[in-house]
Amino acid sequence: MKQIFIYLLLLLSLNVYSQTKYEKDFIEFWNDIKSNYAYLDQQKIDWNKVREIYEPEAQEIKNNDEFIQFMESVLNELYNGHNILNINLDVSNKVVPIGQDIRVEQIQEKYFISDLRKDAGAELSGLKIGQEIIRFNGKSVKEQLVNFFPKHTNSYSSEMKQYTLDMLFAGKHNTKRVITINQNGIEKDFYPDNLKAKISSALLDQKILSKKTAYIKINNSLFDNNLIAEFDKAVDEFLNYENIVIDLTETPNGGNTTVGRSIMGRFISKTMPYQQHEFDEKEFETKRMWLEYVTPRKKQFKGKVFILVGHWTGSMGEGIAIGFDGMKRAKVVGTKMAGLIGAVNNFVLTETKLRYQIATERLYHIDGTPRENYRPTVLTKNTNETNEFLNKLP
Repeated sequence: MKQIFIYLLLLLSLNVYSQTKYEKDFIEFWNDIKSNYAYLDQQKIDWNKVREIYEPEAQEIKNNDEFIQFMESVLNELYNGHNILNINLDVSNKVVPIGQDIRVEQIQEKYFISDLRKDAGAELSGLKIGQEIIRFNGKSVKEQLVNFFPKHTNSYSSEMKQYTLDMLFAGKHNTKRVITINQNGIEKDFYPDNLKAKISSALLDQKILSKKTAYIKINNSLFDNNLIAEFDKAVDEFLNYENIVIDLTETPNGGNTTVGRSIMGRFISKTMPYQQHEFDEKEFETKRMWLEYVTPRKKQFKGKVFILVGHWTGSMGEGIAIGFDGMKRAKVVGTKMAGLIGAVNNFVLTETKLRYQIATERLYHIDGTPRENYRPTVLTKNTNETNEFLNKLP
């Protein structure tokens, strides 16, 4: 019996020893997700099935580039742009919503442009909301979506379907996109990557819309603490106006809570909760739940506040929107937001040193609504409708 036991131990040690660094890192990643990812149950992900599918593939990987591409495929099983690698290759797909400039939705068996990122390549190329897309890069849309669908299931939710469309139309870093439109029965090609986006590189832009209304647009800088001073300066200039519009429609990279709380703090007179967190202590089958608060800062703007959001409002931008709404301090106007789930943490794999981020805490509006399910008070269909709202302000 003792000899058999020793033999089994030797077999086990030989198996572990024979694993490549890519196999070891895949198993480490799989365990990280199992232990730390906050949305396996909510997204109904069969994580055991994921290991069954991908572990044999990991055994065939020969180099780091192959491993990066492999891990990008594995992350599609989580079908949300908040779960990403912190590196990419020329052949990698662009990350959504950061690398996305067009939103396409499926209606029955056809595909239509439902929104366009303002001043980005897709819009500048002449594409219009409502147009029907019949081909992408010379191929049918449907046949290419399979590259992004999760493999752990054959039953695809609406979130999975939208994720695949977003990923496909974001395109790859090394391939210029060709989008073919059916325009009154005539096919026409558009080339969004031949044009350089005209998105502002300033931390924010500001202007006066009328005698009563001022406007501040955050330009994808919610991660930059330098924005705080710039925002304070803008608010100080507009303290005597009746209305302030804060435009968050161009914040796909998200940001940090210091910047978010600093912005909200200029509009309240007492400490208030703005967001609810939930964290699974899986080892003990318990949960930690807590509210995150905003404290008042500097002189308060006391007038009406309007928050503009859209498909390119991500992460901290989404947190600010639900915060203003929960504190009943602003009217939120726009489309559904990016729907980036949870608060993320970064991890590093032991062998390859590959870094990645995943959602480890669930986030909620203070009324209990999951942040990704929140809808604006004034719900619009697209960016154009959201911008039309500005014309209705006094």
